[in-house]
Amino acid sequence: MALLEIRNLTKHFFRLSALSGVSLSVEPGELLGVIGPNGSGKTTLFNCVTGVLAPSGGHVLIRGEDITGRSPDIVYQRGVARTFQLIQLFPEMTVLENMLVAAQERTGTLLSRLVRREETRETARARELLEFLGIARLEDNLASNLSYGQQKLLDFGMALMPDPQLILLDEPMAGVNPTMIKNLMGHILELNGRGYTFVVIEHNMEVVMSLCRRIVVLSQGERIAEGTPAEIADNPLVLDAYFGR
Repeated sequence: MALLEIRNLTKHFFRLSALSGVSLSVEPGELLGVIGPNGSGKTTLFNCVTGVLAPSGGHVLIRGEDITGRSPDIVYQRGVARTFQLIQLFPEMTVLENMLVAAQERTGTLLSRLVRREETRETARARELLEFLGIARLEDNLASNLSYGQQKLLDFGMALMPDPQLILLDEPMAGVNPTMIKNLMGHILELNGRGYTFVVIEHNMEVVMSLCRRIVVLSQGERIAEGTPAEIADNPLVLDAYFGR
């Protein structure tokens, strides 16, 4: 059974169609790339899957359960986590506190974890993830004091906190230097090797071609191609969508 199944998903904004009958599936343990020109509907797709937007039509299923139009907290509880194009952090909270906030749907309240944070399993997991990401030394720093690359790592760590079944990454490499890109790619590949499932929106074609084993291409709200990186690179519909050929 597919972990994520999207069936004929449609989203209209007034008379404009951001998505038009998009279908795709993601198998457990897969690392799927989603690419397309600006305005092709990639982030709208994520928003409809995670409940940020209600689809105008179609269905979203997680392990066969229809979650179409369910609220973001319900989708989160079903094991779907995500990052956003614009980093979503609590700037005046510490790195560790941000990680604990990301776990709040799992057990207890934020206050209880902050008061007894040395005793909680969530704190232990947060520190383990911060160590994995290479930013454990920053746990008491305010998120606002981190560099942009460090904030990207923290955002990624927060998505990992609930140990999700599916992680949606919206342009994780945007705005970071080549060293940080290599760092993030290494973390994604290692986690994928452990069985984590990813869907990655990415504009850096070199990254997505080397990171993902299968790629779906959107253009003007429609799925126009799907295949391996080599197949996508030679697909005339993809070349036309990007370069007008």
